Amino acid sequence: MPSYEPVTALLRGLDVLRAVNRLEGATVKDIHRLTGLNQPAVVRMLETLIHAGLVVRQRGEAVYVPTGRTLELSAGYVAHREVGIAATPVMEALRQSTGWPSDVAVFDGDAMVVAHTSRAEGRLLFGRRPGYRAPILATSLGRAFLAFCGPAERERALALAAQSPEPWNEPARDSRQAETFLHELRQAGFAMMDDAYSAREYGGLASAIGVPVLLHGSAIAALNLMFLKEAAKREEIVPRLLPMLQAAAREVSDALARSRGGGPAL
Repeated sequence: MPSYEPVTALLRGLDVLRAVNRLEGATVKDIHRLTGLNQPAVVRMLETLIHAGLVVRQRGEAVYVPTGRTLELSAGYVAHREVGIAATPVMEALRQSTGWPSDVAVFDGDAMVVAHTSRAEGRLLFGRRPGYRAPILATSLGRAFLAFCGPAERERALALAAQSPEPWNEPARDSRQAETFLHELRQAGFAMMDDAYSAREYGGLASAIGVPVLLHGSAIAALNLMFLKEAAKREEIVPRLLPMLQAAAREVSDALARSRGGGPAL
């Protein structure tokens, strides 16, 4: 039990900062839509963040962007950087061999944080930058990680997801349903993006297939491949791309094992 109630104003300020960091130039209306805060509250939070040096308003425009000072907030987040560095050359080779872009992400409570993406270099130009938080039960990244991670991380993620009303979080509200769902993913060895999430984020045009990045038998990250549904059907994607994606995930695992002073990942 915490000693004090959370400071609501601080939580709202952090929500606004996350929104500014996520959007490519954020207006008050954009932030209101993303956070649910009323526009006067958004303006107050933005002015506070400007005073703190974390946000700046672009000259001549009602658009807000994060400053370099926000990098100080993630200076200690070693896992994110370590995975991104290990995965970058592997993902570039994967993009060249498949023609599709990918993301690699690490677990952070209720989401997967994107450590590196090759989207800007590939055929899919949907906005996604390092630091993006991919919902755990909506995305191929989150599902693949959750099926193969340790029990403590799985329990924490499901408990947080159960508090959200989003339709893809339904398995988190029933322990038997969750275990069946995750068992099926483990048996398959991969996960697909939720259809409802695809419809909301990409208008149903795109999807993704994801696999875990394993170290000593447990997931430490997840790697995906994005694709356009009109260009490739699921029954074609799995046999054609899954072996290449799994091989890439093993390369990332081995690179991480070497960076930590060990041999190839087991």
